[in-house]
Amino acid sequence: MTDVVFLTGGARSGKSSFALKRAERYAEKAFLATAEPFDDEMAARIDKHREERGDRFETFEEPVDIDATLRVIPASIDVVIVDCLTVWAGNLLYKLGSDEIIMNHVDRLLAVLQNPPCNVILVSNEIGMGIVPENAMARKFRDIAGTINQKVAGVSTEAWLLCSGLPVKLK
Repeated sequence: MTDVVFLTGGARSGKSSFALKRAERYAEKAFLATAEPFDDEMAARIDKHREERGDRFETFEEPVDIDATLRVIPASIDVVIVDCLTVWAGNLLYKLGSDEIIMNHVDRLLAVLQNPPCNVILVSNEIGMGIVPENAMARKFRDIAGTINQKVAGVSTEAWLLCSGLPVKLK
């Protein structure tokens, strides 16, 4: 059986570390990164993540069309980590804007997850547990991220919440 594992939690909650540890049980690993180095701080974060992975993962970088990238993962790969869906949501909002187009991309991802090419571990931030954002764009982002999280968790075989580095199994 192919696993689709959804990991969520707050910023710095241990999601990425948990994902990397979970992936270690597989021989051939890939990492699908959604972040782009828009500024020095993000470039430093990306470099840190690359160092943490080392050469144990084949890396794919795709900020928008992650469904298409998942479809072309080599057959030799046992597991792919997608990190992260929240950054992907921001990319979709920034680059595409339209709710209809964004939800089309989400539906395409869900279609891939129904019959994934390998085991998949998806990382996402839980951003809806705080205060209501003060502006419309931030509220729209929160809502899109929350919708993505619900839909992906719904099709996942497992779902985990990480809080203070501690994993809590949801599903």
